[in-house]
Amino acid sequence: MEDKAHFPPVNPVSAGLAGNCPRCGQGKLFSGFLGLKKNCSACGLNYSFADSGDGPAVFVIMIVGFIIVALVLIVELSYQPPIWLHLVLWLPLTAALALGTLRPLKGVMIALQFRHSAEEGRLADTDNGENQD
Repeated sequence: MEDKAHFPPVNPVSAGLAGNCPRCGQGKLFSGFLGLKKNCSACGLNYSFADSGDGPAVFVIMIVGFIIVALVLIVELSYQPPIWLHLVLWLPLTAALALGTLRPLKGVMIALQFRHSAEEGRLADTDNGENQD
C-alpha cells in the first residue's frame, strides 16, 4: 500500500471520527452504517487496504462495558431498584452507546491503519530454503 499522491497530513482521529477519507479528509469513508466505499470520491484513494477486523468491536465492548457497569453499580448501591428497572434502564442505553461508538471507532482504526501503513502480518522465511526435506 504505497501512497504516491501528495496531500497535506490529515489528523487520523478527527478524520476517522467524522467518517472521512484518511488521506484527504474530504471524501466519505462509509457507504452504509459500517460498510466501506470502494474509493474516496474526492482524492480517489482505494479503500481496499482497510481491514479493521474485530478491533472496533473490542474497544466498544471495553469502553461501553466500563461505563455501563460503573453506572449499574452506582445506581444499585444508591437506590437498590428492582431488577426490571435495571433491565429497562441499561439494555437500551447499552445498545445505544455500542451502536453510537462502533462506526466512529472503526473510522479511527482505518485512518490509523492508513497513517501507519499497517498491513496483514506475514511469516518471515527464516531457513531460506536450506532445510528442505
